Amino acid sequence: MTKVQTSATDSFVTIPSPIGRIEIRGNGKSITGLTIEGTDGNAYGLLPHGGAPGHADSLLTQATTQLNEYFAGTRREFDLPVELKGTEFQCEVWNIIAATPFGESASYGDIAERIGRHGAGRAVGGAVGANPIPLIVGCHRILASNSRITGYSGGSGIPTKKQLLALEGISYAE
Repeated sequence: MTKVQTSATDSFVTIPSPIGRIEIRGNGKSITGLTIEGTDGNAYGLLPHGGAPGHADSLLTQATTQLNEYFAGTRREFDLPVELKGTEFQCEVWNIIAATPFGESASYGDIAERIGRHGAGRAVGGAVGANPIPLIVGCHRILASNSRITGYSGGSGIPTKKQLLALEGISYAE
């Protein structure tokens, strides 16, 4: 399970992955951000440091190892401290996303109900899209109530989300 801590971002590393290059940011104590590079000009998929290699401290090295294990199919849960900065509502949503296990999905409406905000599925969608640490906080596991993919703000968008769902064996409606 992820552990939430707070501090400022001061280091990063860019790594290759099956879904494109990934930039992981941290402060030595917590992972503070993760960006998946897009291949289609998606503004969300622009790496903040332009793809520079960065410098991996021990936490970023651990994150790199765990991400490589995830993509190899040998890791089903990340064990990394994360710092999630956002509104109270966003943090409530992100905590539920973080608790959604590998290979399982939830809907935006389910999350709204779980945080006591009946009918706030669209607002939940906005919070899901603002997740600063995708993959580690698995927002790709969140689908519409009819199991359709409504979007993804990482990498190349929906194609990236489909790759991640396939990796975890999560089915969805076309």
